[in-house]
Amino acid sequence: MRIRIVAGSSAPIYKQIVDAIRRTIATGELAVGETLPSVRQLAKELVINPNTVAKAYAELVQSGLVETQAGRGFFVTKRRCVYSKTERMRRLDESIQSLIGQAIAMDFTPDEALDRVRELFEKALRNPSHSN
Repeated sequence: MRIRIVAGSSAPIYKQIVDAIRRTIATGELAVGETLPSVRQLAKELVINPNTVAKAYAELVQSGLVETQAGRGFFVTKRRCVYSKTERMRRLDESIQSLIGQAIAMDFTPDEALDRVRELFEKALRNPSHSN
């Protein structure tokens, strides 16, 4: 599992971790029953405070996507978290707004950005386990 943190993002680091893990579960890169990296391991990989990872994991547990087993770690659960259409659209809009801001800052035209999004979206659909 590969997680990228975007420095300077409006999203807090723990939220970026939550969203990245949700994506890896949704695409099948992390399957039901698979183990997540330990809090310390992920914190070390991302060079962040372990409390930040712990906060992200707590949110994933609360949402029902991940469960914890004492002494064994965190695992993807069988039950998938299902958001309402309104919540899914809100989250999508939030991500798109962030993407638009970054694209504008890097002087991409709308057509260039949309073409790239389409290209990567299609690639992810063809090969969901390698969408990052």
